[in-house]
Amino acid sequence: MRRFAMTAFLAVAAMVSPLAPTTSSADPGSVPVHTEKLQEGLDALVRGSLVPGAQLVLTENGTDTQLNSGVGDLTTGTAFPDAAQVRIASNTKTFVATVVLQLVAEHRIELDAPLERYLPGQVHGPGGDGRLITVRNLLQHTSGIPDYLDYVDLGSVEALRRYRPADELIRIGLDQPSVFLPGSDFGYSNTNYLLAGKLIEEVTGSLVGIEVTRRVLVPLGLRNTYWPLFPVENVIRQPHPRGYHNFGGTLVDITDIDPGWGLSDGALVSTGADLNQFFMALLSGRLLPPAEQAEMQRTVPTDDPRRPAEVGLGLFRRINRCGIETWSHGGAMNGFLVFGAATADRAVTVSTNQLTVLLTMGVFLGEMEDLVDTALCG
Repeated sequence: MRRFAMTAFLAVAAMVSPLAPTTSSADPGSVPVHTEKLQEGLDALVRGSLVPGAQLVLTENGTDTQLNSGVGDLTTGTAFPDAAQVRIASNTKTFVATVVLQLVAEHRIELDAPLERYLPGQVHGPGGDGRLITVRNLLQHTSGIPDYLDYVDLGSVEALRRYRPADELIRIGLDQPSVFLPGSDFGYSNTNYLLAGKLIEEVTGSLVGIEVTRRVLVPLGLRNTYWPLFPVENVIRQPHPRGYHNFGGTLVDITDIDPGWGLSDGALVSTGADLNQFFMALLSGRLLPPAEQAEMQRTVPTDDPRRPAEVGLGLFRRINRCGIETWSHGGAMNGFLVFGAATADRAVTVSTNQLTVLLTMGVFLGEMEDLVDTALCG
């Protein structure tokens, strides 16, 4: 069964193997008039966050405008390549949530059903009870299950290479005391989306990566986005920047190590243009029926200063400085940081090739928000 699943994964992945870059070159008349201000903001972000480089992609009116700052490779001094592929980390969660909601629309999953119905005997321990935690709680981060990342050492190259399967990481989370009662609060937890991946696999009988590929990547024609075939695939397939991480004061090139381990909380590789297309398609109703779309965008407060004020199901909502309702997720892992915002007809993605140590500082989060606001406000 496992061999069959991997064979199917390879067959579906071949359908979206990267071809020529899909990014279009804007002619002078279509370049946004605020490009200069965007470039200034991107340059300031790179300088202030102490990362090697960044790439910004703004998609509007059928055109992708790409801006680079700093370097994509510290050895050669070259910039990010055009249509650069990067590990998009937790942005993967929005793709996974979309598949779960598609299964809800197919009446194969109920949002407010307990996990015990679909994962019998698998969700138990001090960290949570599958009889009380619902599917909605997972997607909304209101389960109270602790985040396994708080209990896993990723502080060295050796640790990043030390693969931990999803079941082991889920057990690490469930073996810790729960953070709160299900549905009573918000608490971001990667464990939730490992369980969401298992949910998809149990219901469909297929690997989560296959389901994301055939249900989202193929229909949208996202040819520069893929779910890596971990552990046989660690190297990013198409042109990409080098990814760096600071280990104890030493900057190390970890580009060819996949810290996502092929898991459903952060596996995908994509480009800024593809990620923009995904979010715009999602927000314009191309991936979900109206009822499930409404559920995805029904929000609760996060009360978390590190995140937007409201969270839906795999999406965060924010009203930007010019009053536009925007949606996003964002992703950070060793080597890359990918953030942005989108509406149904405009989206921006910024990728950096190092996870800055300033990520938790309010000033850096403010600068990120200012940059995406500049892009979307025009």
